[in-house]
Amino acid sequence: MPRSSSGRSRPEPWNVVEAQVRVPSLPSGAVSRTALVNRLRATPASVVTLVAPAGSGKTMLLAQWAERDRRPFAWLSIDQHADDPAVLLAQLAAALDRVHPQESTGTTDLPRLTSRLASAGELVLVLDNAQLLRSRGSTEAVSMLAEHIPAGSTLTVAARVPPGLPIARLRAEGRLLELTTDELALTHRESEALLRELDADLPNEDAAELLRRCEGWAAGIHLSALAWKERKDDAPRPAVPGGDDRFLAEYFRSEFLAYLTPDLRTFLRRTSVLEQLTAPACDAVLGSAGSGLVLASFERLHLLVAPLDRHGEAYRYHPLFQDLLGRELLENEPELVAVLHRRAADWFEAHGDPESALHHAEGAGETDRMARIVASIALPAYYRGRIAAVESWLGTFDDERRLERYPTIGVIGGWIHALRGRPAEAERWLAAAERGSSVETEPDGEPSAAPSISLLRAALCRDGVDQMCSDVEHALAGLPSSSQWRPTALLLLGSALVLRGRDALADAILAGAEDSAERLGATDTRIAAISQRSLLALAHAEHTVAETHSQRARTLAETSRLDGYTTSALELAASARTSLRHNRWDEARSDLTTARSLTPLLTDALPWLAVQTRLELTRAYVTLRDAEGAGTLLAEVRDILRRRPGLGVLADQAVALQAEVDAMSAAGERKGPGLTRAELRLLPLLATHLSFREIGARLYVSRNTVKTQAISVYRKLGVSSRSDAIDQAARLGLVEGTSASAELGRTA
Repeated sequence: MPRSSSGRSRPEPWNVVEAQVRVPSLPSGAVSRTALVNRLRATPASVVTLVAPAGSGKTMLLAQWAERDRRPFAWLSIDQHADDPAVLLAQLAAALDRVHPQESTGTTDLPRLTSRLASAGELVLVLDNAQLLRSRGSTEAVSMLAEHIPAGSTLTVAARVPPGLPIARLRAEGRLLELTTDELALTHRESEALLRELDADLPNEDAAELLRRCEGWAAGIHLSALAWKERKDDAPRPAVPGGDDRFLAEYFRSEFLAYLTPDLRTFLRRTSVLEQLTAPACDAVLGSAGSGLVLASFERLHLLVAPLDRHGEAYRYHPLFQDLLGRELLENEPELVAVLHRRAADWFEAHGDPESALHHAEGAGETDRMARIVASIALPAYYRGRIAAVESWLGTFDDERRLERYPTIGVIGGWIHALRGRPAEAERWLAAAERGSSVETEPDGEPSAAPSISLLRAALCRDGVDQMCSDVEHALAGLPSSSQWRPTALLLLGSALVLRGRDALADAILAGAEDSAERLGATDTRIAAISQRSLLALAHAEHTVAETHSQRARTLAETSRLDGYTTSALELAASARTSLRHNRWDEARSDLTTARSLTPLLTDALPWLAVQTRLELTRAYVTLRDAEGAGTLLAEVRDILRRRPGLGVLADQAVALQAEVDAMSAAGERKGPGLTRAELRLLPLLATHLSFREIGARLYVSRNTVKTQAISVYRKLGVSSRSDAIDQAARLGLVEGTSASAELGRTA
């Protein structure tokens, strides 16, 4: 036994090695966790816990804290021997010796250790890997340290599972700072920085996918980058590594699964088919009871499992961990995969979650069930702004034989392709639905796909407006009032009547479309119907009615999640035209810009909507005296009409608008704001102190004429005041740069 300088015996420090009591060195290129370090430095809490699975960066965070805190760090990396309280106390004494040397006075016990802490001055005592402390004696010793940590010092416990501390009391007393898995996860910026440091050289799209799947788990990013580098040597475009990749799989098995019982590993493997783990869902999939007890044990296990609520009733596996569990299921029990998915599909359907049931029906290979579910949920999901989700569901059926077998799916897919501006795909899906249609009951429960097929034919409008009307009327004859297709059918009929010039009847039908859409939650159809009614009212100079409809459509558009829907372009056109009537130039221009971003999706897949929307936008550009913008739209209209003639009154409207645009061009109103010669003559005088009356005297026109021309100038320049008009005109090079606008002492 070693002796002190005074000759007294000194106890062995239980073979503590230097690495256990030394703050770990930071590797070069370590990602800085500045925000968390600052939070730790500033906390008034006397106890800090970091509880997260392996590889979450607990140790590295604490090492960075040690570098930046003014206080010394007494560090102990706990090993398996420390579960003996005597060993733990001796190792803690060795950690304190490193920062606050003291002559030993005999065997270390808890009172003597707490006394040493009190006399050591302010410090941070770190217990890393504290999940290894399981015995009652060891956890009680740590609890006692937490109770007696002196003011200015901090006890920090890092573990994979909650440590044996009086957490509730410490929390209630305000003495505890808790950092959990979510808080320790790397931010997106930190994750990107780590990936750069690892020099993985992933394409941007693949890097984004890798980081998304790792969810800020530091070890996952590191191992995935290594796996990518290895794959890159073997393939020109390797797939983003999953959790079943060799590097990740070995880590999961050694750090997570090796300590679990066979029964628990079986539970994890079989429930990996679920995206969300609840006791009833797990029981249904496993065909047995007792899952609740297993889920409750997740808090005591150092697994990559995230709670989804605060009551321990719902969890999910980390995506990479789920990858590995799925691979183990496939390797060990392949015959169960379809069985487990089928049970899950049954349970989710029975509990009103068809989307989850759809996922499991696909896993079970039950195509009939998939078709039935998609037919029932696709249109409601589209109406709620989830067109991308609908496209992903339809992708499974993109096969000619499947589309012929499920014609209702073919119609839904054709409609979505048409809305996305893909005429060839819309025609292909419609043709497959037509080949497969029959009088048998379809997956969505309607008597036949024939009415919805007629409806899609009408929307594509391949043979002119008369056939469009005929197709819609045939569809309506076979659609019950509760059909999800009925709002669309009424919208198409109303729009066809607009094309035939039967405005009064069209308005009545569109009102019915609006009511039906409201009843069935078809928000985009409702917005389109109201917008059509607004434009009809404008065409008949019923401005108050038009504005009322436009405002209702705008309110619906703003409260829904339908940004990017092509049907929104008609609402934007109606809103822009209403704004122009009230001299709200900025609002009108903003709506026109947004609408123009949507017009590339308005193709001859839906020619009636594509042409009508462009004509309404053209009218707005004519009001703005923008001949160039109007001319561009009319050129697009002519192109669509060449491929899809027979669109009723729209062709005549296009001719009339072209004549207006030609007249504007002949008058020199070609580009930009399209100011007339009289307005250009007025501009320099607006930059003076002259009143409108004085300007009128110089130009030999009345004050009212000057005022009218000035308002027109403001509108075309997109401004609302005289000084702003001069500034904007100078920026456009219409007048010489001047500060006269700033010197205007008065305005008319």
